[in-house]
Order: sequence, then C-alpha cells, then structure tokens
Amino acid sequence: MEQYNVTGMSCAACSSRVEKAVSKVPGVSTCSVSLLTNSMGVEGSASPDSIIAAVEAAGYGASLKGASDTRNASVNHAAEEDALKDKETPVLKKRLIASIGFLAVLMYFSMGHMMWGWPLPSWFEGNHVAMGLLQMILAAIVMVINQKFFISGFKSLWHRAPNMDTLVALGSMASFVWSVIALFLMTDAQLHGDMEGVMRYMDEFYFESAAMILTLITVGKMLEARSKGKTTDALKSLMKLAPKQATLIIDGKENVVPIEQVKKGDIFAVRPGESIPVDGIVTEGNSAVNEAALTGESIPVDKAPGDLVSAATINQSGYLRCEASRVGDDTTLSQIIKMVSDAAATKAPIAKVADKVSGVFVPVVISISLVTLLVWLLLGKDFAYALARGISVLVISCPCALGLATPVAIMVGNGLGAKNGILFKTAVSLEETGKIQIVALDKTGTITNGTPKVTDIVPADGISQDELLRLAFALEAKSEHPLAKAIVEEGKSKGLDTASLQADNFTALVGNGLEGTIEGSHLLGGSVSFISGRVTISKADRQRAALLAESGKTPLLFARDKKFLGIIAVADTIKEDSPKAIRELQNMGIRVVMLTGDNERTARAIGAQAGVDEVIAGVLPEGKEQVIRALKEKGKTAMVGDGINDAPALTRADIGIAIGAGADVAIDAADVVLMKSNLTDVAAAVRLSRASLRNIHENLFWAFIYNIIGIPLAAGVYAHWGLLLNPMFGAAAMSLSSFCVVSNALRLNFCRLHDASHDRKRKKHIIEGCLIEKKETPDEFSGAMDGQGKEEKTMTKTMKIEGMMCGHCEKRVKKVLEAIDGVESAEVSYEAGTAVVTLSSDVADDVLKKAVEDQDYIVKGIE
Repeated sequence: MEQYNVTGMSCAACSSRVEKAVSKVPGVSTCSVSLLTNSMGVEGSASPDSIIAAVEAAGYGASLKGASDTRNASVNHAAEEDALKDKETPVLKKRLIASIGFLAVLMYFSMGHMMWGWPLPSWFEGNHVAMGLLQMILAAIVMVINQKFFISGFKSLWHRAPNMDTLVALGSMASFVWSVIALFLMTDAQLHGDMEGVMRYMDEFYFESAAMILTLITVGKMLEARSKGKTTDALKSLMKLAPKQATLIIDGKENVVPIEQVKKGDIFAVRPGESIPVDGIVTEGNSAVNEAALTGESIPVDKAPGDLVSAATINQSGYLRCEASRVGDDTTLSQIIKMVSDAAATKAPIAKVADKVSGVFVPVVISISLVTLLVWLLLGKDFAYALARGISVLVISCPCALGLATPVAIMVGNGLGAKNGILFKTAVSLEETGKIQIVALDKTGTITNGTPKVTDIVPADGISQDELLRLAFALEAKSEHPLAKAIVEEGKSKGLDTASLQADNFTALVGNGLEGTIEGSHLLGGSVSFISGRVTISKADRQRAALLAESGKTPLLFARDKKFLGIIAVADTIKEDSPKAIRELQNMGIRVVMLTGDNERTARAIGAQAGVDEVIAGVLPEGKEQVIRALKEKGKTAMVGDGINDAPALTRADIGIAIGAGADVAIDAADVVLMKSNLTDVAAAVRLSRASLRNIHENLFWAFIYNIIGIPLAAGVYAHWGLLLNPMFGAAAMSLSSFCVVSNALRLNFCRLHDASHDRKRKKHIIEGCLIEKKETPDEFSGAMDGQGKEEKTMTKTMKIEGMMCGHCEKRVKKVLEAIDGVESAEVSYEAGTAVVTLSSDVADDVLKKAVEDQDYIVKGIE
C-alpha cells in the first residue's frame, strides 16, 4: 500500500471527493482516505504522479509519504510525527482570539444597545445608518479573519464538490449580503424621512449572525483539532521511542554515531539505563531489559548471549554488546509503527454507510435550505424570517461528525492495542475480531508452552529418583528428540553434566526407543510397548504408565540389564494463563476448539485441563486448513497459532491471530498480531474490538440523530409548537457536534483490556454441541494426520506468475482464483512466483489465466 499526505480537506465530504477522484484513476484497485490523519492509502499499479494529479484536479493537494531512504527510519519517523503534529490548533487559536475581539464590539452595538439599551457615543444618537455601517465593517473584519472558510467553501463549490466550509460560507455570506441590502434600504428610508422604515430595516440586520457563525464554527474547529490530535497520541508516542544515536564498537573503541549510520552486522554497546538502538543479538554480557514499550509487559526480561533484543527497549542493569540484525525500517519498532499507521489508512466496513451519506450530504443540505426558504415565502412569511430559517439549516448541518465517527474510534482502538502488544493490521480486522463465534487454538505453543518438561519421576522398587534420572540423562544426552531434551534439561537443573556421563554404543531405534552401554551395563529407554517387549513389567507399573498417559503425559520407561528401572513422564505443560483465557473467551459466547497432532487420549486430557469446548486430535499442520474450512461453515472463525507452520490455517480463517510474534510482527498470514505469548491477549483483542465497535455505533448514532433532529428544527418544522432555532445557536450546535464525537472516541483509552467483569455473550453465538462430527475425522482429515486416509478426488495445477511483489499481491491473486467455480483452494507465493491451485472439478487453463491477468499480473505457464 502506497501512502500519501493530503492537504486542503476540511470535512467528510472532502475525503469522499478525494476517494472518488482517485478511485477513477486507471490501475487503482483500492483507495482509502482518512480525514483524521489527512492521509490516503492506495493499492494498485497506478503511478504516484497520476494519483497526485487526480487529487489536485479535485481541488486538493497530495504528496507521497515516506519517500526518503528506507534505512533512514528515524528521519522517516520524524517526518511522519511532524505530519501528525497538531498544527491547526495554534492557527485556529489566533483566529479565534481576533474574531472574539471584533465580535464583542459588534455584539455590544447590535444586541447590547438594541436589546438592553447599553450606552453609545453621542455621535451615534439617532444615526442608525452609522450604526449599520459600523456593524458591516466589524462583520467584514471577522469574515476576513476567517477567510479560509470562504476560500475553501467556494473553491470546492467551483469543483462541484461542496463541503462543510461551503455550508458555513453560504450561511455567513447570506446573512451578510441580506444585511447589506437592508442597510441600503435603510438609507433610502432615512433619506425620505421614513423613520418607521428605518427601525424596521434595523431589525433585519444579521451582521452579528454572519460574524457569530464564523466565530462559533472556529471554536468547534479548534476543539475538534485538539481532540483529533489526542487520538494519534499512541502513534506519536511510538515514533518518539525511535532512538536517535547508537554506540558502535569500532577497532575496540566506543564511538557514538547517528542511528542512520548503523548497518547490519555492526557491534554496538548498551549501558544500563540506555535505549537499545536497533534490533540485535546479544554477544556479550547479561542484563534485564524492559520491553514494555513494545509488548506492554512491565516485568523486565533477562538477556544473555544469544538472546534477541529490540530497538527502543531499555537496558536496565548490565552492560551489553550486541550484533545488529535489523536496522532502519526493518526493526520491530518500525514495523509496529508501519502496521498502526497502515491500519489507520484503511476503512472499516461499518464506515461505508457514513461515507455514502457524507458524499451527498452537503448538496442535499443546500437543497433543503433553498426549499425551506421558498416554502416559508410561499406561506406568507417575510423574506428575513424565511432567510433566517434557510441559514439555520446551512449552519447546523454537520457532515464532519459523520466522517469522523469511525476513523477516530479506529485510531484510538489501534493505538490502545499497540500499547498493549496487540496489533491490528487493518480497520477491518479491528471491527471483525469482536464478531468471532469460534476460536481454534493450536495446542503447541499456544495453549501449552511448546517445550516438553519432566513432570514425574517414578522409580521402581530399590531405585532412587536421582539414580533413575542419572541413568536416563546419560542415555538421552545423545538423542535429538524433543522428549530426550526435556530429560537432559531436567538433569542439568539437578547438576548433572554430559561430559562425565556418556553412553557408549548408543543406538536410536526409530519409533521405538534408545539403547546404549553405561558403566558396563546395557541400558534401554522408550515407550511402554518397546520396553515391555524386552523386560518384564509388573501390572502395577503398567497401570502407572497408563494413568500418566491418560493425564496427557508421555511415559518413558527405562531398564538396565533386563531389569525395570522406572518411569519418567514428560509433557508439554499448559501455560498458567491458558485455562483463564479460555474461560474468558467462553464467557464472551465464543466456542473454543483445540487442534493438535496428539493421539485422542492425550489430546482429551490436555483439553480437559485447559477447559476447551472441543478437541480435534491427530491433525498435523497441513490438515489444519481443512479443519478451519469446516469450522467456518458453523460460524465466524478465528485461528490462533504461531504464524509459521500455521500460515495456511491463519489465512483460511475469517481472522488469523498470530501469538507470541515477538520481533516477527510482520507475519503476512495474520490479521492480528500478538507480541506476547499470553493467550489472555486473544480475549483482550476481542474485548478491544467489541469496545471499538460499540464506540463507533455510539458515534454514528450521535452523528445521525444530531442531523435528523437538528435540520428539521432549523428549517422551522416545529415552529407551530414555538420551537425555532436562531442561526447563531445552530452554529454553536454544529461546532460542538464533531467535538462530542471525537471526545467520545477518546473514552476508549479508559478501556481495561484485561478486565473480564463486563464480558457479555453476543446475540449470535454458537449453541452447545459438537462442531466437527467425529465420523468426519477419518475421511476428511486423516490424510493430513497419518498419510493413510482415503485419496480425495482432487487435482492440482501450478501456475507460474510474474509481477507479484508482496504479500498483498499474494492475497489478491489467491482471492480471484478461489472465486472461480471448481477451485477449492489456491496457495500463492510471490517469492516463488507460483500459485498451486487445487481443483474439485475441471477448470480450463484459459479461465485461470484470465482471472490472474485481469489483476495486471503475467501468467507464464500452467502445469
């Protein structure tokens, strides 16, 4: 996605105009304009020059964002931070102070003297024309001070795209012009000695309204600008974290250099209290690093040689030397900033209604104003009365509230998520995450820690726990199996050393166990079936092994010289927060399904400990995508995995959530990226999405109801009941409407993401019952489980494609291919330049080729 800065926009009608203009440019596939950040995101093959030209033709300005060197991340961040800086408020404040000064004098002469008899200088005694001329001059000065409304309003009217400034300019100008006409008529009446006419025309002066409208709208604009500035605080605070310099080790000496000069492979030093400048790998030293800036986790993380460190985190205790691994725009911090910024440049589906209304809002309001004027004239009211009603309609109508309702909530929600290590890639993912009905959790690394540990040591009679562990440690030390590593780690924690304990004649018997010679004795280790075939195992020991297996553990048995030694149980332990997180998801009305490659018995034991609603066992990575496809037929499904071997399933799910991303935040397959490995962050992401969506609904309700009630009131529909609106009060209401919407969005900052006390089930949640019938498992998923399932009646074709440059290209090609009848799935890789298409029925090569080439890619061949 290419991003642009857009200038000259003042309301939702402007952003809608820009969006329409750019969408018409050949080669543009999607365009999203943000009034909040004055930015635009464009996807497609159109050149930046043609896009900028389209924006300028629509009457606005545009420039390409981040056109500087991608290595110079700090300069890019500074430029982006400057673009987000609140530059409007100081200008509006000066305008407001000047406007209030002249308005106060004007109000003294117009309302103070006329209504309350406040004294005037003697030369104004009986000189009503002089009073009118003074009011005209003062109103004209206020109009000049606020000339931006007129320049922007009439310029947009000239381009046939009237905006909010047009409404303000028309309302103020109409008041001023009619007042000038009344002033000339007054001079004629005074010339002919018609003092009654003079007083009548004096009452038809609206100079104070012309000035008051502009001043009140400026008040609203200033309040809105200040509030809008606060919505981007989270993004600006991330940008401020970017380090400005680094201490490089050059020829053994420390040299402080600008961050732009750091290259991959450089060695840099970090003292206690300093910020780590770039992503790297610790080569020397030990320390505790505070990573709260990136993950939201307040507890420092211990770092030792070989561990990863990230830019903008704080070294708290020891001296570290690190090798730079990611610099410039490749650092974790830069990727997070880009992700939050990109999300702000996209639009949520819920915004479509408001955008459609905003696009026609101003012309409709102008039409209503003219109709109001004519209707009151036809009903016999004088022109001044009818004009006041028409002006009230113009100045009370507010398209800005509609245009800001969604983006301000999206920006605040995304910022709050980023502060807590929850990154939404797009506004769509922020909206849709809260609507999920089913969550599929990968067991390993998601529900469990992903690293097996020794849980039980059960020695046979006459053997101590230490002796059993010592012999098992010596045998397993030469094995590369994950279960063997668990025993080795347990031995090391008890002070055992592989240098002093070595098994001779070591042999690994694939699928069975291990054997070797230790201290002259023949030692065996392995499964129950393997050991029971070599030595005699008592019924009690067999039952112990069975009980361990039923509790989700893997029993490993050991024997020496045909004598049973005992059992060591190993298990991938459940994370401490997993049961709590699963309960929170269930309390929100979400069905929780666990996917695992374990056998049914072990899987059910782990599932029971975790508290999931359903367990689907025996599913290997390549089969997860099929399971997700089946779950999607039951309801909106999210897949939670590590983003590596789960990529197909994450892509297939309605929402893909990558957990424990750490430094790898740019996971293409995921829609939501969780920096930490805490499963409770999944519930927090759902909670944040629901809070954001609720906030958007509140904003849209206020924006729509304000206009639905305000416009008829301004038009005089309720005049029969004595309800009329002065244009000045209409302007005051308009000025506060956008401020209220933005202020409501800022309330999201008080959302407690990990507070489950207010969780509620959605109306549309999955009822109790099995989502995947067990009879489906052998037929549908067994091919992925053990390679011995029934062969599916499918065929594949491999397409060679040129022109794909990134993950967005992959998704685009995948989407058009899977939309073709007969195409079951398409796995696309822009790096390999291929698309592997799985067909459920015969599809002609020409159909596949045309679908891809219609997206401006080149198909080189189909095999």
